[in-house]
Amino acid sequence: MRMALPILIFVYKVVIMKVKTNAEITEFLSKIGEPMGITVVETEFKQGKNPNLTVYIDKEGGIDLDTCEAFHRAIDQPIDELDPTFGLPYTLNVSSLGIDRPFKTDKDFIDHIGKRVEVKLNQSIRGKKFYDGVLNSYDGKVITLKVDQKTTFTIELKNTQKVNEYIEW
Repeated sequence: MRMALPILIFVYKVVIMKVKTNAEITEFLSKIGEPMGITVVETEFKQGKNPNLTVYIDKEGGIDLDTCEAFHRAIDQPIDELDPTFGLPYTLNVSSLGIDRPFKTDKDFIDHIGKRVEVKLNQSIRGKKFYDGVLNSYDGKVITLKVDQKTTFTIELKNTQKVNEYIEW
């Protein structure tokens, strides 16, 4: 006689926190950053076991650790009053954009026209899925990339995985 083995079923309770919109948080924090010369570029809320809100900032001349720390102190009390998670705990992080941050906004692309960028593609062009070159133009749907003196590509944004500033090591 064969014995049936017990079947163990694990149920994980996933709690989705209700949070205010990134646009609402960004707008609120931008008012604090403006007098400090700091631009709040975006906010990102990650749910999970240890939920966290990351605020990405920039300013003329770049961001250093002291600037991140000063802005964190400046927003610590006001963001508690905004209460982005409706009373639930989270970790607040303040960060620079990072050197390899993908372009997300029109401003990101426009600010880099005439500069060298890296483009990672979904579908290859001439057998390659990665190019670097000078960003010649951007219209919201298409970029033009000058790869060398003779080669310029027009690339639909929907065919890009990532476009970011060129990093020279």
